[in-house]
Amino acid sequence: MKKVILMMAAAAMLCGACCNKQESAQTDPAEAVMNNILQRKSVRSYTGDTIPAAVMENLLKAAMAAPSGRDWRPWSFVVLTDKSQYQTIFGDNHNMRMFMESGAVVVICADTMHMGPTRDNPDGPEVAQYNALWRDDMGAVTENLLLAAEAYGLGACWTACYPWTERMASVKETLGLPATVVPYAVVPIGYPSSENTPKDKWDPARVHYNKW
Repeated sequence: MKKVILMMAAAAMLCGACCNKQESAQTDPAEAVMNNILQRKSVRSYTGDTIPAAVMENLLKAAMAAPSGRDWRPWSFVVLTDKSQYQTIFGDNHNMRMFMESGAVVVICADTMHMGPTRDNPDGPEVAQYNALWRDDMGAVTENLLLAAEAYGLGACWTACYPWTERMASVKETLGLPATVVPYAVVPIGYPSSENTPKDKWDPARVHYNKW
């Protein structure tokens, strides 16, 4: 009897330790963020289910939380839910048939010009200035969108629009983008129709400390 009691106590302790570890993993913000980043993957097949409007708004909030050079925030988004537009948007992309089942497609756009006072005259009038950092900003925006989709259990895939001239021209015409606005990326988002495994890209050989 004593042996049975000891075994039950040990089992309870082990169970408690496991539960504490799981609770810790769920409540540790750093671990949650790292897990979300490491689980991100490119998803190319979807169920066709609609994405709730509130979820889509949160995805776009996450995208707009990206860093921006001089805080110029050159981004704008065109959210497509009409599948009849997908053919033109994806053009010759060989994954287009699979993307047709996405719940929405987000076209991430950048205004290459900025209206505002110059750095030399911050109190002066607003003038049109070329934003040399727009490409950097848009990369951050796109990654934020992908990570937010992963957090909501959605799949997404970064398909490039910029810098291919023909693809950009087709998207600009279809969406009626202003002359200074560039379609940077086309991102289908939806509920995955199959399991997708993230790639382990960690390579310590790519890391250098203090010098190359």
